Amino acid sequence: MASEEAKTRTTTGAGAPTSTKTPPADPAGRASAARESVDPESVDRTSGTRESGVRSPDVRSSSAGSSVAGAPKGEQPATRAWATRLVVVGIVLAALNLRPAITSLGALLEEVRDGLGMSGTLAGLLTSVPPLCFAVFGSLAPRFARRFGPPAVVCAGMVAIAAGLLIRPFIGGTVGFLAASALALMGIAVSNVLMPVIVKRWFPDRVGSMTGLYSMALALGTSLAAAATVPLTDALGGSWRTGLAVWATIAVVAVVPWIALARHRAAGEAGAERVPAAVRRQDEALRITHSRTAWALACFFGLQATAAYITMGWMPQIFRDAGVPAGEAGVLLAVTMAMGVPLAFVIPRVATRLPHQGPVVAVLGACGLAGYAGLYFAPAGGAWAWALLCGISNCAFPLALTMVGMRAKSSTGVAKLSAFAQSTGYLISIPGPLLVGVLYQHSGGWGLPIALMAGLMVPQIALGILAGRDRTVEDEVAARASAARPGA
Repeated sequence: MASEEAKTRTTTGAGAPTSTKTPPADPAGRASAARESVDPESVDRTSGTRESGVRSPDVRSSSAGSSVAGAPKGEQPATRAWATRLVVVGIVLAALNLRPAITSLGALLEEVRDGLGMSGTLAGLLTSVPPLCFAVFGSLAPRFARRFGPPAVVCAGMVAIAAGLLIRPFIGGTVGFLAASALALMGIAVSNVLMPVIVKRWFPDRVGSMTGLYSMALALGTSLAAAATVPLTDALGGSWRTGLAVWATIAVVAVVPWIALARHRAAGEAGAERVPAAVRRQDEALRITHSRTAWALACFFGLQATAAYITMGWMPQIFRDAGVPAGEAGVLLAVTMAMGVPLAFVIPRVATRLPHQGPVVAVLGACGLAGYAGLYFAPAGGAWAWALLCGISNCAFPLALTMVGMRAKSSTGVAKLSAFAQSTGYLISIPGPLLVGVLYQHSGGWGLPIALMAGLMVPQIALGILAGRDRTVEDEVAARASAARPGA
């Protein structure tokens, strides 16, 4: 539709649309052509130019063209504006729900263990479930998106999050709690993968700013659930069940805009970015594992996730063992996580303005190395500085999401790259926190675990620089296929 519509219109120097087709001979045809003409502002929006930096999606006509022909002038821009605003609201609300299921449980893990009679082994398994679910269920997201459309799948993801959070405290028993948690994590996994796809589809000219907005909302939801779960639990009567279930409320609210987007088929079609048919066919047949950039991005994603999970799980204990009071250690972790709120908005915007994202990767990695060095030599003396540096380093997550959106040509390619990078990356991240715990237990101190954390930062920087090169996975796969042909 997009290519056909582009062929039927050209823009004059004054900005008025003129038809390139042969004018119809009958009066009805002339009237129909006149009704299809739109004002210059509308042409500017649908032609893909940067008006206020946004390529607004257009609402196309039906196959017969009657719905567009009979629509009043100005109805299409109004529909586009409404749909675009709804997508922005949906992205923010969805992002707010992608971590509270994890961080709210961490705040009440001791109470949950006591209430369910959960063993220490099962509790450790529970902390390893999120990346495993992200890897397994996230890989299915592109298939679901092709079948039902990204808005419908994200809507189902929000429903799964709401249902899982609501029933897991009350279902009874450890097995039921784990199953309900997996349901919520499944919704998070598919939404994780499809958020970059939604951004690429609706805002192809604003990947950086929209990824920044999404990442900022995700960081806000993460820190809010970590900081507010215990006070909310106390305010609601002290029951850990209520304290966990209350986070289902935000997920229920997030369902509303995605229901509207999933049901509004015209708006869903309008969100499709204008890409050549050849690119669309190329992405549909894309073998993502044949791209070196895809592998570099997947490993980079996995190593930054490893660092983030180690930080969330072990940083307070590092500070407490160094003599920092327990309350202050918790505040230091909150500061580390809160750094992601402003920086998650800034870093993607900076990254999209650079032809190569390697310098951003190197700066974030250097902050991580400096933070780990501080934790090794003077954990208590410069605790606040190390917390800030580690918080800056953890902002490699929004950078990775931004690079996912930049390394493929269309939303179809982004869907495949996002699923591959996140699924592979989360699998890579699973052993990290467990290995740190083993090293801590057997060495009796934090020297070896911190050395491991610093050692992992080196390949993270190298792989991030490789993933940040100005190229696309489609071009890499095509070049490899050409080189593999006999006589090439």
